[in-house]
Amino acid sequence: MRKQLLLAALYILTIQLHAQQIKIDPAFWWSGMMETELQLMVHGDDIASYKPEISSENIKIKEVVTLDSPNYQLIYLDLINSKPEQFNIIFRGPKKSFTVKYELKERNPERYEIESFNSSDVLYLIMPDRFANGDPSNDQIEMRMPYKVDRNDPNSRHGGDLKGITDHLDYLSDLGVTAIWLNPVLENDMRGGSYHGYATTDYYRVDPRFGTNEEYKELIEKAHSKDMKVVMDMIFNHCGSDHPWVHDVPSADWFNNLGEYVQTSHMKEMYYDPYASKYDWDKMVDGWFVRTMPDLNQRNRHVAKYLIQNSIWWIEYAGVDGIRQDTYPYADYDMMVDWIEAVEKEYPDYNIVGEAWVDNIIGTAFWQRNSPINPKNTKLKSVMDFKLMGLSHDAFFDDSNGGGLHKIFNHMTYDFMYPDIYNVLRFLDNHDTDRFLKEYPTDLSNWKQAITFILTIPGTPQIYYGTELLMNGTKRRSDGDIRRDVPGGWPDDKVNHFTREGRDDIQNEAFDFLSKLLHWRRNNDLIANGSMKHYVLQNGVYVYERYIGNRNVLIFMNGGKNEVEINLDRYAESIKGRNEWTDFLSGDIISLGEKMKLSPKEILILE
Repeated sequence: MRKQLLLAALYILTIQLHAQQIKIDPAFWWSGMMETELQLMVHGDDIASYKPEISSENIKIKEVVTLDSPNYQLIYLDLINSKPEQFNIIFRGPKKSFTVKYELKERNPERYEIESFNSSDVLYLIMPDRFANGDPSNDQIEMRMPYKVDRNDPNSRHGGDLKGITDHLDYLSDLGVTAIWLNPVLENDMRGGSYHGYATTDYYRVDPRFGTNEEYKELIEKAHSKDMKVVMDMIFNHCGSDHPWVHDVPSADWFNNLGEYVQTSHMKEMYYDPYASKYDWDKMVDGWFVRTMPDLNQRNRHVAKYLIQNSIWWIEYAGVDGIRQDTYPYADYDMMVDWIEAVEKEYPDYNIVGEAWVDNIIGTAFWQRNSPINPKNTKLKSVMDFKLMGLSHDAFFDDSNGGGLHKIFNHMTYDFMYPDIYNVLRFLDNHDTDRFLKEYPTDLSNWKQAITFILTIPGTPQIYYGTELLMNGTKRRSDGDIRRDVPGGWPDDKVNHFTREGRDDIQNEAFDFLSKLLHWRRNNDLIANGSMKHYVLQNGVYVYERYIGNRNVLIFMNGGKNEVEINLDRYAESIKGRNEWTDFLSGDIISLGEKMKLSPKEILILE
């Protein structure tokens, strides 16, 4: 009897050891989802030689797929009659078998009703490695690949993490932001560390140097408790070159150009170029973004299903309120349409913004859903106004009698191209561009005009972290120069910019100005959803109106460095015969008669 028990114990131990070598993506799922087919990717030594069985009476195996590598198996389950339960997946092999437990959880009904980000929000973009280090114990931990933590090296990891962001949610709430967009937080177990997050090596795991999956979920829950949303950055076009898929390639068509490196041309104009060659098209779509980011083939149905499920898993698991999709035009067009439809099937009001970095308005508008200039609907709700970003870096610093503001006026005349202007992301800079401020300023007049403009025009504004602290930098120096640490975010920092006492006078002036506008904009339906009317510049002064019905706000900006006087009769249709207005910024009562004088670079927001 003892011998039988010993043998049984050894058998169970053998099963457990074998099972521990198996990785299943996703690790769990939910019953009650609208999509009733579930793909399980099983990775383990020689797993293709095992035949899977399901112990549940409510779940059926639709299809089992083996790939070129014997170490992968794809199991497609039919969940149409499923219920929340734990069940066994029995893998029967030619010589032995083993069992893995799997769980279908009960779906949270609130997830279906997620209110995603929209034009009433202001997104605050954070690079987690550079914002704040709330848990120094996870800075230098063991990973598969070697990396360096060195705050003096702009290209190394610096130690910022999820706890650092969670610890400063009150700071963000006080500032007035309503949504946080985090650069990617998933595992980037890459040589060198990949601090920026855009070289994924595990789609279901938060990078442990940032924290855990549970800490990510807790961050979102705490943000929600402070009426802030969280937007997740995702990358479907490529993974990191140290992803297990690269070291053990599932199938010959899992990647594009895996045998011989082909660099993408970055010529996104291929999509609407009537003269584009197939050679140039293939090079753009199937070429690699960079050598460390292998190009995934989303035309492979298994790759597509994996990516689609992954995004839904994070929304369902963590309550992510929106998605920013990186390098949007580089992925397969049809697959991305399928993806958006799958997400909206589960979450009808969900918003996704795609990074289609095109330096012209027509090219950007092409990517927004229902665009009349695109014969094939992308279904993409939100796009990014890169043209305005690039233009703003010079235009708001051009003091030649408002010449810069005339360029801004001219840009706005093309808003008619967008099917939905309120779902256009407007921004001055982000993690891939020069900072709006190239150097530390001594005067905030240009900065204030740019901030005012971006927060008062139609669209969804985005602010890059540290804007309120006058963070500055250029890519010419290094990518790290535009991704600096926030002083005070690390335990040994000598100054703390998160506190009023730690900031200098001009930083506090900037913080107060931005915070005042952000709080004013919050729940301000007129600014979020109102129509816009603007006027050709007079003496370098740009005047525009936001209105809903008879309610309106007038914005005056003197773009020049001299005092000017303007005639007000030309704005009669917006003034509507009303004489007295209140300037939101100063609180002063402004009388609008026949003429008005404006100081150099003056801004008025008249209510």
